[in-house]
Amino acid sequence: MAPASERLRVHKIASVVYRLGLSKEVEMTSDLVVRSGNAIVVRALNEKRVYSELELENGRMSKIFRGDLLIGALGRRRALRGFAGDVPAKVQVGDVLALLNRGGVIGGSATDHKDLGLPVACEVLGMPVRDGRVINIADGRLPRVEDFRGDAYPPVLIVSGTSMECGKTLFLSALIQELSKSGLVIAGGKLTGIACLRDLISMEDHGAAAAASFLDVGYPSTAGLDDASLLEISRTVIGHLAASRPDMIALELGDGIIGDYGVLSVLKDAEVSRAVRMHAFCAGDLVGAWGGQHLLREQGISIDIVSGPVTDNAVGVHYLEETLGVRAINAYRNPEKIAELVVRHLGLGGQRRE
Repeated sequence: MAPASERLRVHKIASVVYRLGLSKEVEMTSDLVVRSGNAIVVRALNEKRVYSELELENGRMSKIFRGDLLIGALGRRRALRGFAGDVPAKVQVGDVLALLNRGGVIGGSATDHKDLGLPVACEVLGMPVRDGRVINIADGRLPRVEDFRGDAYPPVLIVSGTSMECGKTLFLSALIQELSKSGLVIAGGKLTGIACLRDLISMEDHGAAAAASFLDVGYPSTAGLDDASLLEISRTVIGHLAASRPDMIALELGDGIIGDYGVLSVLKDAEVSRAVRMHAFCAGDLVGAWGGQHLLREQGISIDIVSGPVTDNAVGVHYLEETLGVRAINAYRNPEKIAELVVRHLGLGGQRRE
């Protein structure tokens, strides 16, 4: 027997559920099911001066006002420079949860951040349903790629880093722009992190012909995922992007190589490694660059280029190249040099590959 439901009009639909094609007039049940990725309707209980916006399903940022009715999705976050929270063990109408990120991932949280304060508090109203069943973001996911042919795909460049906000998206966006200007067709993606369209939109704005992430595979976050799920994400994102026949696939690993988002597991995976032909690493300082290189080397993973704030001036570049023996180029100041290095390393031509 289908659970009782009611119709409700919401004010904002978050980007985490963008693949579900929801309208603001939704059918909602009070018979709640706790599962990561389940869509959820909440009421914002407060407003904030910082971290005060929600990324909508079209990628636009919208101010959150007290009383706003929002649709997000249950998920987990473990951000070093942001909020942390988990999918609660149980949820009932009237419970208070937290908005864990701008993309609309919602979970339980009792922690604050020194710069951001507490997350926006959200009162649970119910869960959207279709045909009497609670909706999950996996309902709109890309088809699984079962036959992964890493060796046959276009060359893959992957960028990892020390943490969030260490220059990874800037590196990829600048690289994609330079390569696209030369006539190459580049696809961009993100394999780890928490749901948000901002990074993919940046890649597209800089010329990416196609873009996809773990969100498109039905996961609101990769925090705490097992290796099998991370491999499923990698296979599907890479396989989907390869189907668009780009000359190169550029992938970002959100968060850092030490953390809960599975970055190191992806880099160590044998199937993913067969597809990756170049590895870029971003760091904020010399200690991060040194430690990252040594940690990755212990895992049998090499770095082909270092970028990020550590390369902002000649001091960092000199140390990286002379002491660590790795090429160092700043993506903001010298994107054309990065593009030249990538073209040589991957054997790309200066025009569209037929």
